[in-house]
Amino acid sequence: MTAMDTTSAQATPEAPLLQQKAAGSSFYSAMRLMPKAERDAMFAIYAFCRAVDDIADDCAGERHDRLEGLAAWRADIEALYAGQNPRRTAFLAGFAALYELRREDFLAVIDGMQMDVAENICAPSLDTLDLYCDRVASAVGRLSIKVFGMEEEPGFSLAQHLGRALQLTNILRDLDEDAAIGRLYVPGEYLEQAGVEASNPVEAIANPAIDVACRTLARLAHEHYEAADRVMLARPKGRIRTPRLMAAVYSEMLREMEKTGWAPPRRRVRLGKTRLLRVVIAHGLFG
Repeated sequence: MTAMDTTSAQATPEAPLLQQKAAGSSFYSAMRLMPKAERDAMFAIYAFCRAVDDIADDCAGERHDRLEGLAAWRADIEALYAGQNPRRTAFLAGFAALYELRREDFLAVIDGMQMDVAENICAPSLDTLDLYCDRVASAVGRLSIKVFGMEEEPGFSLAQHLGRALQLTNILRDLDEDAAIGRLYVPGEYLEQAGVEASNPVEAIANPAIDVACRTLARLAHEHYEAADRVMLARPKGRIRTPRLMAAVYSEMLREMEKTGWAPPRRRVRLGKTRLLRVVIAHGLFG
C-alpha cells in the first residue's frame, strides 16, 4: 500500500453519518461491542458496502447506469491505493492505512455487486454461488479481520466460512424479496434435486418443494458455521467477540427458519430484542 492520509477517520465529520448508516444493519449490535477506534473502522467498511450494494439493488436504475456507478467506485478505490485521495473514498483512507486493509478485498466486494447488476442471478451453480458469497460476504470478512487484529491465516479462514454462512442465511431469509426483483440464489443443483423449475423465481418459490432445496442449502450454511466455530475455538490472536456474536445470532436465525420451513406461505424470521439478549447471555458475549 502506498502512503495515504493516516489521520483517524473517526475524527472527521463523516463519522456520525457512518454510524447512522450502520445503525439499521443486522451487524450493528455486534459492531457496538468493539472499542471505539475499531468500531468506527467497521462503520466505514459497512458504509462502503452499503453504498455499492445500494447501486446493485437500485432496480429503478438502468443496468448500464448501475454498472457505471460501480465502475466509479472501482476507479476511486484504485486511486486511493495509488496514493490519491478521491472525495468519495476519503472516509476510508485513514482506516485503510491504519489497519492495512487490502485493496483487492474492496474490489472483490464491487465484483460481487457487479454480478448482481450484469444479470439477475437465478438458480446459479454451486460454484457460481460460492464465488458470489466470497465476493459479497467473505471479502468483507477479510477486511474485518484486519480490524479485529487477527493474523491472516486463521482470520482469512474465519472470513471464508463465516462470510459464506451469513450470506447463505440471508439468502434463505430473503427468498421472497429477492424473487420480487427477479433473483433466486438457491443453487440450480439443489432445485433440480427437489424437482423445482427455476426459470421464474416467483413461480419457483411458490412451489412447496422449495422447502427441500432450502433445507439442503441450510445444511451447507451449518457446515460453514461449524468450520467458523472451529477457527474461533482455537482462540486465535485478535478480538473475536464480534464474529462470535454474528455467528451466534445468525445461526439462531437459521435454526428458527428451519423450524418454520420455506414452503409457502412464508413469514420473514426476525429475532426480537429479548431473544437476541438471550443469545448474547448464552454465549457469554457481554464483557
